Amino acid sequence: MGSVQQVREEKGGSVKIFAIDPGPTESAFVIWDGSTILDKGKVPSERLLPLLGIHERDCRVVCEMIACYGMAVGAEVFETCVWIGRYLEKLQGNMDRMKRLECKMHLCHSARANDSNIRQALIDRFGAPGKKSAPGLTFGLSGDMWAAFAVAVTAYDKLSITAIAS
Repeated sequence: MGSVQQVREEKGGSVKIFAIDPGPTESAFVIWDGSTILDKGKVPSERLLPLLGIHERDCRVVCEMIACYGMAVGAEVFETCVWIGRYLEKLQGNMDRMKRLECKMHLCHSARANDSNIRQALIDRFGAPGKKSAPGLTFGLSGDMWAAFAVAVTAYDKLSITAIAS
């Protein structure tokens, strides 16, 4: 994945992660700079393609990747794989892929963590979402956006660890 310094040089000074939680019809995304959620949303999967085009020059794109756990899967999983491929094609291969297990281990230190455990780990780290009159850092995240945020935080942290080690 490289280091924060390498990404700063590639992307012009600041490190931003464009994280994607892909889905068969809708995909969630979060743009994270290490301290602020700059943008977020859940959009029809085809609407994410132009967003990637806008942000590919100033963001490191990381997409959650499908992993095989030996269980039968349905058509939705295969359709999600198609969208991951389309995003990868749009970015001409300049997209990192991260398996869900990597987020679980990084944020919860357990392969058994589920979505609510990951959400709670993010809240413990960044504070409660708050409310409209007193929004917290994660205010407005819902559903799959939490998964995209988990990918963003994990990717950013791993870049930072690589930078410290080098």
